[in-house]
Amino acid sequence: MDALDLARWQFGITTVYHFLFVPLTIGLSVLVAGLQTAWHRTGQERYLRATKFWGKLFLINVAMGVVTGIVQEFQFGMAWSDYSRFVGDVFGAPLAMEGLLAFFLESTFLGLWIFGWDRLPRRVHLATIWVVALGTWLSAYFILAANSWMQHPVGYAVDPATGRARLTDIGAVLTNSTVLVAYPHVITASLVTGAAFMLGVSAWHLARGNEVEVFRPSLRLALVVALVGSVGVAVTGDLQAKLMTDQQPMKMAAAEALYETQAPASFSVLTLGSLDGSEELWSLRVPRVLSFMAEGDPDARVEGIDDLQAASVERFGEGDYVPNVPVTYWTFRLMIGFGVLSAGLAVLGLWLTRRGRLPASRLFWRASVLAIGLPFAANSVGWVFTEMGRQPWAVYGVLPTSSSVSPTMSVAEIATSLSVLTALYGVLAVVELGLLVRYAKAGPPAVPAHSPDPADEDEPVLSFAY
Repeated sequence: MDALDLARWQFGITTVYHFLFVPLTIGLSVLVAGLQTAWHRTGQERYLRATKFWGKLFLINVAMGVVTGIVQEFQFGMAWSDYSRFVGDVFGAPLAMEGLLAFFLESTFLGLWIFGWDRLPRRVHLATIWVVALGTWLSAYFILAANSWMQHPVGYAVDPATGRARLTDIGAVLTNSTVLVAYPHVITASLVTGAAFMLGVSAWHLARGNEVEVFRPSLRLALVVALVGSVGVAVTGDLQAKLMTDQQPMKMAAAEALYETQAPASFSVLTLGSLDGSEELWSLRVPRVLSFMAEGDPDARVEGIDDLQAASVERFGEGDYVPNVPVTYWTFRLMIGFGVLSAGLAVLGLWLTRRGRLPASRLFWRASVLAIGLPFAANSVGWVFTEMGRQPWAVYGVLPTSSSVSPTMSVAEIATSLSVLTALYGVLAVVELGLLVRYAKAGPPAVPAHSPDPADEDEPVLSFAY
């Protein structure tokens, strides 16, 4: 491998690893806020215990997400200096907003929420966790706005003196059509991720008869959110596919391994053949579905890889503009497949737990525990699909990936940093998993039989939630 290949592996490993924590944080923030709201409205102890239990797991995940995010930024500056110089003026604005506004809200009010139990009035304390959720959602928007600029660059001009992108319209960057479609897709996927985590842990306890009064409401909440989130993922995914066909038609063609332009085009459920598309041995196809996915018209024309490669050569000059088709094809299907399994389990769970029932089948409990990994897998392969399908561009149509890597980094240096970061992430994974398993198995904490609102007390009650 050369330096570029190693740098791409390093980027892929650090980004996918960091992205394991982000959707869970986004999803759990809202679920924890919802449970605390239920306690605030009903006064029932089971909701308070559930809030503190899931809040503890939420905090562990937030801490690990911050650590891995810092490491990711470090590798950007080290291995992708030319890329950082080119996009710096554009990315500075949304990333500054993310740090000064979103992360400030999230971290400040998270501290108030942690230390505010029995010190802040309940209404104020409840508001802090909702502000934390707002901060995580805002943070996701600004980060996605920056990433969407790489997918569909707008609001910029290339400075002829420096050769760098210069921001000309921050409003265009923040309202980029790509981020407006990608954001709800990521948010709904994050809700499914948080719900699957809550479902799996609840199922583990319920299968053993532990704390049924606490975990059954959590289970039902998780199933409802997983189903609603899955529907949202499907709808926003369809919108993304149509926008992707318009902005990056090569990515859609590669996702289908569609080499020849077709009208109407069928959707490949599974195709076996040569990697270059020259020979198709066997395929299972659904007629006209790809045309509808791409254009919203079952008879629409969908351009193939061969025609798009020729058009790219004419537009950008000689070169290979075809992404890795097998990776793009399979990550697209795995993303959809994992999502469908999550939605199916949510439907089954809602049916089995209707009218106060609990499933008697151990198979359902085991499937629910294993299903924790489904959204994480879907998010990861979806991210790989998004980034790999854009190749050979770092910034689509503007900056090739080959021109983004640090020119002064040697193969040995990048290989060393790749090994160190991978080892570090391996250690962090063991720590994260160990903490989550330990505290998830411990179950919800006990709470006082009557916990007065500090606003009604003359003397504040000094206590610590965790």
